[in-house]
Amino acid sequence: MHKPEPVTLERGPVRLLPMARDHAPALAAAARDGDLWTLRVTSVPAPGEEQAYVDTALKGYADGHMLPFVVQDTASGRVLGSTRYHDIVPAVERLEIGYTWYARSMQRSHVNTTCKLLLMTHAFETLGAKLVGWRTDNYNFASQKAIERLGARKDGVLRHHALRRDGTVRDTVMYSLSAGEWPEVKAHLSYQLERSR
Repeated sequence: MHKPEPVTLERGPVRLLPMARDHAPALAAAARDGDLWTLRVTSVPAPGEEQAYVDTALKGYADGHMLPFVVQDTASGRVLGSTRYHDIVPAVERLEIGYTWYARSMQRSHVNTTCKLLLMTHAFETLGAKLVGWRTDNYNFASQKAIERLGARKDGVLRHHALRRDGTVRDTVMYSLSAGEWPEVKAHLSYQLERSR
């Protein structure tokens, strides 16, 4: 698998741009659309924490285990949220997609399906990943449903796995999609996007 490097990915009304330090104010504005930091099961930066959020993501890239993006509306240039590759392990040709959140006004729209189609296409067809994974909080039922709608398979639950922002410890639900499953999932996601136009 090739090492993920900063790249711009675009399809229709959605563009994924490599995250940069100067994206912090735009991410703050996106997070204010729905006060997303108040949800205990997400990693959305709270007011005043946006720059640290970006710096942490960029450090993950520098350390070789993350590649963060901002999600942008192609027509207006408005930043809609964020997503990233993480837990990148070239030795086993695996990476995960996560840290994903969108402004509330963009949730339950074409944005998530488009972003995931872009990220999975790049992961499987350009980087040569053999497996793409996802993880989410056991109480983030909306995220679990969204991942399942993508065609990912539930691998299991890691109990007592990670800290939430409120200091409690969550169980983590794990999902994955293999390279062999990708062509059918790609066809289905492309069909969904075409049908919704």
